[in-house]
Amino acid sequence: MIIAAIIAILVAGGVYLVMQRGMMRLILGVTLISHAINVLILATGNSAWRQDPLMDRATAGEAADPLPQAFVLTAIVISMAATAVMLTLTALGRDDDTRHPEDPERTARRNRVLNTTGHGLNRAGSGDRLAKQAADQRLSEETGQGVARGADRRIQKEKKKESGA
Repeated sequence: MIIAAIIAILVAGGVYLVMQRGMMRLILGVTLISHAINVLILATGNSAWRQDPLMDRATAGEAADPLPQAFVLTAIVISMAATAVMLTLTALGRDDDTRHPEDPERTARRNRVLNTTGHGLNRAGSGDRLAKQAADQRLSEETGQGVARGADRRIQKEKKKESGA
């Protein structure tokens, strides 16, 4: 009964953490769920009413099944390796937006140029150029800083020549 309660608590905690926002919580939740599964597998081969699975101490009928113990040992190694990979990816990865939430309207405005409804903009590479110009223009409107492109660069070069001469 106690083993079932421990398994239930581990699964409940793991599911709660997986449902939260953030990579660290997700990793801890998956780890808790894997521990719960390990305890469940180990409980199936419980040796409390059987002898140790060593043939010099018990007969084949009295010995506990060693297969669940081997499964749990393998599962522990695999879960530790997977946890190490996930933690490495978390440490090396970008921010998972739990500290600095971004305004959804600003994101929608910035990604508006990525619309793929097919208005003929992608012919001969003009879509990429036009999309970049539109994104730069929106960014300059939002931040108040201009982005030099094409004619703007030419004007800036002319001003530099005039001031330098």
